[in-house]
Amino acid sequence: MAKVIVAEKIAESGVEVLRQEHEVDPRFGIKQAELLEIVEDCDALIVRSVIKVNEELLSRAKNLKVVGRAGNGIDNIQVPACTRRGILVVNTPESNTISAAEHTIALLLSSIRSIPRSTAQLKSGGWDRTPFKGVELYGKTIGIVGLGRIGSMVATRLAAFGTKVIAYDPYISDERFRRFGVEKIEDLNQLVQRADVITVHTPRTEETMGMIGEEQFGLAKKGVIVVNCARGGIINEAALLKAMREGTVAYAGLDVFEREPSPGNPLFELEKIAVSPHCGADTDEAQDRVGFTIAAQVNSALRGEIVPNAVNLPTLREDQLGALTPYLDLAEKMGKVYFQLTREPVDRLEFTYSGRVAALDTEMITVSFLKGLLEPVLGEQVNYVNAPIQAENRGIKQVVSREEPNGLRESEFNTLIEVKIFSSKGGFEIAGTISTRSEPRLVVLKGYETDTNPTGTIIYVENLDQPGVVGSLTTVLGQARINIAMMEVTRRERGETALMAISVEADSEIDKEVVSRLKAVEGVLDVKVVSF
Repeated sequence: MAKVIVAEKIAESGVEVLRQEHEVDPRFGIKQAELLEIVEDCDALIVRSVIKVNEELLSRAKNLKVVGRAGNGIDNIQVPACTRRGILVVNTPESNTISAAEHTIALLLSSIRSIPRSTAQLKSGGWDRTPFKGVELYGKTIGIVGLGRIGSMVATRLAAFGTKVIAYDPYISDERFRRFGVEKIEDLNQLVQRADVITVHTPRTEETMGMIGEEQFGLAKKGVIVVNCARGGIINEAALLKAMREGTVAYAGLDVFEREPSPGNPLFELEKIAVSPHCGADTDEAQDRVGFTIAAQVNSALRGEIVPNAVNLPTLREDQLGALTPYLDLAEKMGKVYFQLTREPVDRLEFTYSGRVAALDTEMITVSFLKGLLEPVLGEQVNYVNAPIQAENRGIKQVVSREEPNGLRESEFNTLIEVKIFSSKGGFEIAGTISTRSEPRLVVLKGYETDTNPTGTIIYVENLDQPGVVGSLTTVLGQARINIAMMEVTRRERGETALMAISVEADSEIDKEVVSRLKAVEGVLDVKVVSF
């Protein structure tokens, strides 16, 4: 059983999920210095936002395989350092999506209807509605900055209020805007000029820090409403304070701040503002979901499975993973073939994705091929995290394209992965597809058209296309009591060379003596044993 340290509190449901498979050491609230003393034999570490997963900790955590962040932000985790060590970093970006979206709406409505102030007045014994005249959302233009998971949820919810929703996000496809019925705005300043309400839903990066500042407030409508439930600092607080005092911003709702905690923040002195202490994700449902999800992800990672929310892998959603899984398996098996058939160092890889697979997120499929390619050479040193880095360190260049299948009839395959592998000695071609039963099939190998299920152990024999070779090979295998499960022979042109793929039963032992006897058969050019 692996050892999992839970350094910060997660829901008990998550702890129980971990205990089903591993030894769990709950150390809620442990100090950094104390953790350094016990982390050496830890296989997995779960944190929230306090513990620092830095070089010092990683250098002591000799067995660490996965770091789980129970939440979204990873500011406290040195991801590149984890990647260099082959340590997977996973988080739960979607677990609090609903809560954050709903909190955005709550702050917006609380600010424009003066809920905090009216509540305080009634609790102090007053009864005067005069100061609390609000505004409606109906008919307003909502400007969303960032149409990701939370931004799109906010869009659908605010559309129900009878609003016009526009959004700025240069990294989101036009199709996503159409899916959510949102008008795409090409320029941030244009959105600011049109919006009655501005709400931000972007990560905090160098690009987004202060992106709503004095310039934008100078362009905004008088009486604009501003909401930030994303990350502190995306809206410049000094500029917001000035704009509210001058009346440019009529109302504001803030859950996040440039400095947290934020005691004495001058924004708190303003009347027409609703604030909360970064608790947008803090609901019973979200916290239970976060704990359960991070535990399940850590379990999957320790089993060696692909994790949908790996931070240092291309991000996959659960709905994407189902469609991708057969292709990930196919690509990894395709990659395993090369170095088991030849030892020529790879200079360049050219990937071509055709048909249905071309519409998927092929980045992860490419990573799977790289892992398979390097695994016969590096063994456990290569994984889904560091395979791209290992390839880069080996000077392997990559080119990826999406187009119609090259050299094969278009009607023959409705989905195809082709890889051309170039070395100083020449080229090597391999292609694969997915069968109607979602099974991987190799359809091209070294330029030969084939149809092989890449599972178990396969003996590949390249031979002269002449009578007697097949019979002699099967005789050798029979004498060695090796049971043939499947055999396929393919050739380019009659009388030239042929490729034979012989799948053998799992209990068959292919030792060096058997390989030598196969190579001794007249007409045989090469024999290689490939394990998948």
